[in-house]
Amino acid sequence: MSTRSERIADIKKTAQQARQAAQRIRDYVLVTPLLRSIEFSTALGASVYFKLENRQTTGSFKLRGATNHLLALVAERRSKGCVAASSGNHGAAVACAADKLGVSCVIFVPEQTSTAKVDAIRHYGGDVRFFGTDGLDTEQHARLFADRNGLSYLSPYNDSRVIAGQGSCGVEIVEQLPEIDVAFVAVGGGGLVAGAGSVLKEHNPEVRIIGCQPLASPVMARSIAAGHIIEMHSEATLSDGTAGGIEADAITFPLNQSVVDEFVLVDEDQIASAMRRYMDSEGDTIEGAAGVAVAAMLECRKSIRGQNVVVIICGGNISQSKLEQVKSGGNYTAL
Repeated sequence: MSTRSERIADIKKTAQQARQAAQRIRDYVLVTPLLRSIEFSTALGASVYFKLENRQTTGSFKLRGATNHLLALVAERRSKGCVAASSGNHGAAVACAADKLGVSCVIFVPEQTSTAKVDAIRHYGGDVRFFGTDGLDTEQHARLFADRNGLSYLSPYNDSRVIAGQGSCGVEIVEQLPEIDVAFVAVGGGGLVAGAGSVLKEHNPEVRIIGCQPLASPVMARSIAAGHIIEMHSEATLSDGTAGGIEADAITFPLNQSVVDEFVLVDEDQIASAMRRYMDSEGDTIEGAAGVAVAAMLECRKSIRGQNVVVIICGGNISQSKLEQVKSGGNYTAL
């Protein structure tokens, strides 16, 4: 376990890298709105703001990290191309960033990946290739492919350049709402909360950072509680963007230890209910991972009264069938 001074140094370093990333990527990503919700603010007795990363190009915050990684590479390295493994937001983000920068990219996806997700990646110019039936197998294959072919591999979270890029979201929040008291951030591999959380903590160490995870896949929360990264089985969840394991050497783990004040776990009914409430109130479509953050805020309603609250709406990419199930109150875990 690192000392307090070491944790503070890590936060400052990451926050500085995030500010540099914000400048580097500013011509390639959108500055997303931070909007105050009248309905949620009134209902919770707090000033509730939503940071709308679902309105980012590709529909999620992931474009920030992918763009920063590619731009930070020396031109010769970047020109050789890049590789990623993801059937979701990260794959589309890497493909989009690569297309904008004129870089070739190969995105490996598991064999059972839906046609809709494959089409989304191809829409942004990605060369989609199928391998494996499990995300870990696909990722290991993609890393090996990148190494053998001299290409850059872009991890969705276990990469300092990606973390810094995600942190640019925090840079915008501080500029848009300097008086922030608490932030709710969905956590999977922990890149978003590591980057944005470091910026918020450096801005004001008293800002509370709440890590939000589905009860069906609380790997980071359980790992932090154990003091080391653990392996555990994840159940099916609406929050597919945060589901699954964490790499054993993940650099996000110590950063999450430093910046996350507490974790809140929510079940599938809470996630679906929060998604419906948000979509009815705000008129925006959100994905399950964003619903986790909204649900966690609702769970913490007593502790946030009278405070300035930011919920990062991390993405809005959800299949039509899953969206219909959420709206109808169907069997979420079967999706």
